[in-house]
Amino acid sequence: MAGQSGRAQVGIVSDIVLQRHRLQAAAAKFGLDVCFSGDPERLQGHPDFPEAGLWLVTLEDEADHPALFDYLLENTEAPVLFGLDQAPSSGTTDYFRWERRLLGKLEQQLGDLAQLDSKASIEELEVRVPESPVSSELPKWLTPAVPGSVANEIWVLSASLGGPAAVKAFLDRLPPGLPVGFVYAQHIDGNFAEVLTRVLGRHAHYKLRHAEENYRVKNGDVVLMPVEHEWKFDTTGVLKEQDTPWPGPYSPSIDKVLLNTADHYGAHCHAILFSGMGNDGAIAAPLLKAYGSRIWVQESTSCGNSSMPDSVAATGCTTFCGTPEQLARELVKTIEESCLLKGRQKRGSA
Repeated sequence: MAGQSGRAQVGIVSDIVLQRHRLQAAAAKFGLDVCFSGDPERLQGHPDFPEAGLWLVTLEDEADHPALFDYLLENTEAPVLFGLDQAPSSGTTDYFRWERRLLGKLEQQLGDLAQLDSKASIEELEVRVPESPVSSELPKWLTPAVPGSVANEIWVLSASLGGPAAVKAFLDRLPPGLPVGFVYAQHIDGNFAEVLTRVLGRHAHYKLRHAEENYRVKNGDVVLMPVEHEWKFDTTGVLKEQDTPWPGPYSPSIDKVLLNTADHYGAHCHAILFSGMGNDGAIAAPLLKAYGSRIWVQESTSCGNSSMPDSVAATGCTTFCGTPEQLARELVKTIEESCLLKGRQKRGSA
């Protein structure tokens, strides 16, 4: 059963208030409408039985509500999921794993819940004029990176629904010559990779390129992770395609891209989480923070869907939040300050 929004509707029944709240939050994060949320007594006293396409039921003790199961069977033909695990504390790795398990159960009943950008929505970005002038000058304190030089600093740009528009706005405002390479993990239909590559590079100094076997990320690169198979960096820093698919519900797995990149680059791997649905990236964030990496997120009101960056922010691991334009300015500022600091350190040791 779908609501007026066209999204699937779920009903939530629990005698635990916090559990109802967390199930509601998770359902919204996965693009579902909640048509009912309450305890068994409220449902059984409801004047009109809610027309949910799926019921989620979790009780502190099922023996306390012996009539509930028969009541549901008499009033709905929709599937009923009983005995869901209680949600751990919000913002913890266990909580995000609980959300992933819940997503798996929801998709078993409702089908694929992934909402991805369409080819048409990506192509629309090609003709859109940037809202503000595109940055074109490198700060005077920064020496431009040598073309073709291997990148020592990597920023992983991660996005899902609404991500192409946000990442394009970010790249459009970066000056050329920054001594940094980018790895781009975007949940997208694999058939749209070519149009994404063309559109995102239209106004930017930074062009997308597909990951290639034995390729080493260069300064100025934006290397797009393919959706079909997992990719890693070997001990020398070159890309290697694996025989296995990406783990998790969506490809490429942003958590896995972050971890695979950080495994090689350590504290020189950083992340920006842009618009997207779900919580991909939230499990990897604490591990990257332990490396000493910077973790930034797009601020909610500028997102097409803020679930993903909000989930990462909820881990407490982020150090900056802004619009795509603000994120671009902050990156230039951060690189400039880092280069100035290195220059002082060299002069001090001379």
